[in-house]
Amino acid sequence: MSEPFPPTSRTRVVREANRAVYDREAIYQILDEAFVCHVGFTSGGQPFVIPTMFARVGDAIFFHGSAASRMLRNLSAGVRVCVTVTLVDALVLARSIFHHSMNYRSVMVLGTATLIEDRGEKLEALRVISDNLIHGRWDEVRQPTEQELKATAVMKVPIKEASAKIRTGPPKDDTEDYDLPIWAGVLPLITRAQQPVIDPAMRMKADLPASVKKYGRG
Repeated sequence: MSEPFPPTSRTRVVREANRAVYDREAIYQILDEAFVCHVGFTSGGQPFVIPTMFARVGDAIFFHGSAASRMLRNLSAGVRVCVTVTLVDALVLARSIFHHSMNYRSVMVLGTATLIEDRGEKLEALRVISDNLIHGRWDEVRQPTEQELKATAVMKVPIKEASAKIRTGPPKDDTEDYDLPIWAGVLPLITRAQQPVIDPAMRMKADLPASVKKYGRG
């Protein structure tokens, strides 16, 4: 087992503490399986939560957005953030509506995002974000222009304060409800790619690229 993240007063799981996970490797596995995170921050006393693509490299999370966006303007000023990721593995269907739940894996990372200024580091961060979404696509397409790079901000959040929460297994009903003639169990869910749909605006004939042919999650 890898070195755990020491739980802090802010990351310690209180509700359903038995589901808490602080192991670094387990937390990184959850982050690596996801490609969308939610970034929470406050601006002018108002909380905001923004979904965005991301990737983990080593002990840091990278995400990007428009350089003109409220989120990136505030984060560039050193506003502290809460980055969360959730993977839903199954619906947990109990005998009572009260005990319905989900099997899930979630991660919360607290920290301060910094703006990546170096051009080479910025390009590399964009590449790994792209690869986390669909591996190999970066090398199949046109690279960003200087104007596009200028319009895009890339942020880095060191992973120093983090925790995970995981639920697995069947439903947990009240003892007296186990005698009810009601179906109960787990309905597994997966993310699966469907048949690719070509852009109707395609002007030139092109074969389906390897990144799309080989696409898969997990």
